Amino acid sequence: MNDQKQSLLSILISSAVINQEIFRLDFIWKGPVPKPGQFFLIKPKRSAVFLARPISVALWQSDTVRFLIAKRGRGTEELLAMHLNEEVELTGPLGNCWEDFFPPENTQKPIALLGGGIGVAPLEGLPREFPKYDFDFYAGFRTGFKTDEERYGILGPAAFNAQNLIIATEDGSEGKKGRITNFLDPTKYAAVYACGPTAMLRAVTEKCKASGTPCYISMEKHMACGVGACLGCTVKTKNGNRRCCADGPIFPAEELIFE
Repeated sequence: MNDQKQSLLSILISSAVINQEIFRLDFIWKGPVPKPGQFFLIKPKRSAVFLARPISVALWQSDTVRFLIAKRGRGTEELLAMHLNEEVELTGPLGNCWEDFFPPENTQKPIALLGGGIGVAPLEGLPREFPKYDFDFYAGFRTGFKTDEERYGILGPAAFNAQNLIIATEDGSEGKKGRITNFLDPTKYAAVYACGPTAMLRAVTEKCKASGTPCYISMEKHMACGVGACLGCTVKTKNGNRRCCADGPIFPAEELIFE
């Protein structure tokens, strides 16, 4: 668990609706600098729900932190309804980070980043944090983007500045047709880092295990406290039950047990 977290009142400085399911919020953040893969607990000051919502960091610079958020219930709907300059409580940065699982700089192979849907967001900060590595970015979606604003709102600089950008959609409306894991050859990479739906994570784990490629996964679970006290976000592993918030959210794929 990160010992540098803080809980601070902040203000919303920018918001945008990306599509019917995803929106973006930018907040002032003057606490500890987050690392790629970490998350915050977010709760509007005027909230009517009891628990804050855990959201992974997408991007940050100077004193601004950005989140891509999928509408999934009352808590995220409250976030979407926030007004500019409205106050919010941010607690973080929480959890471990991708850096904890990175290979040495002298690796001869590139790194693969694989995101499904909103799972592309936690991968955004990696290339900027590790400029000496070469990255390929894999992004999978159910259907294609309707506008350039949607495309650039979901896929950030990491995707478009990658050595190779591979997009797949299940309906074939953009990029390759099929699931994104169908187009991943783990043998080409020093390591694979993934975040997205459980089915995708299971598939990439199996492919990496078969090829002997190190794979690390950011898990998503419902969280209550966000700091490991309530045991409400249990992840099953070969080493017993772990807490997604405090022991993760990133785990070596080989340790995870997918139900």
